[in-house]
Amino acid sequence: MSTYINPFTDFGFKKLFGEESAKELLIAFLNELLSEEQGIIEDITYLNTEQFGSSEEHRKAFFDLYCRNQRGEHFIVEIQRQKQKNFKERLIYYSTFPIQQQAIKGDWIFEQTAVYVVAIMDFELEHTRSSNNSVLSRVQLLNTETFDVFYSKLTYIYLEVPKFKKAEHELETLFDKWLFLLRNMERLHNIPINIKEHIFMKFLEKAELAKLSDDERFKYERSLKVYRDDLLVMNTKFEEGLDNGIVIGEKNKTKQIKELKEYVNEWNSSKNLVLITHYVTILEVTNTAVSSGEMVITDKNFNVLQRQKISIN
Repeated sequence: MSTYINPFTDFGFKKLFGEESAKELLIAFLNELLSEEQGIIEDITYLNTEQFGSSEEHRKAFFDLYCRNQRGEHFIVEIQRQKQKNFKERLIYYSTFPIQQQAIKGDWIFEQTAVYVVAIMDFELEHTRSSNNSVLSRVQLLNTETFDVFYSKLTYIYLEVPKFKKAEHELETLFDKWLFLLRNMERLHNIPINIKEHIFMKFLEKAELAKLSDDERFKYERSLKVYRDDLLVMNTKFEEGLDNGIVIGEKNKTKQIKELKEYVNEWNSSKNLVLITHYVTILEVTNTAVSSGEMVITDKNFNVLQRQKISIN
């Protein structure tokens, strides 16, 4: 039985950050993300999350959270549970709304305040560089020749929460603690020993399931069901993909084994190499039959050193 709500549910996210009583929490969170580049946020005003196009033919947009600070800068905050096709394109489309809303009639000279789009994700983005292990990514318009920032008033911030691996005793900064709570809160039963700051006490107090009203509890359970159904669909697609991969592997077994052996032979790094392939290929190169969810550790000559069960969460 959970003690705290899941922040990746629609209800949980809006309860923790999107209510007027949660304003202090949202300000503290945004300051931790942005204070170095845009100064301290002292106050925010929540704005309508349903945005209309410039005409009836144009598509609406529904933000998870939309607000403006005391300097007139706009913030769109989105919570995303799973990978979605054209996710980056959707965020870029969303950013056009606060930009257009700054166009005033009369003698407007195109002066604009900054727009920030923050995506808190329960998955990892597919980066062009596989070595990108950073939890936080900031994206702005750049000059591709000099890599200088071309325009600093439009910023996309991606938080890939699953990349955060620190344990409770390793937490050092406030940013660490925000990420730890976002990633682990539903699994917590007690307040972590080294998270004692006032803002986190308020955050956890607001997240307590026992303090929800009957109506809030009903809405949360309904939201939690949607969250779990989404995970079930995602895991089903993953398993179906594995099944389909086995068939493909059987059809192209000879080619795959040849490519696998060539790749391993050319591997010169002292680091361990992790290969994800099909059980027919593993059987062929190691003469070892593996079961679903099992990992085989071998030397460079494919002699089996160890077998280990793994779980996919």
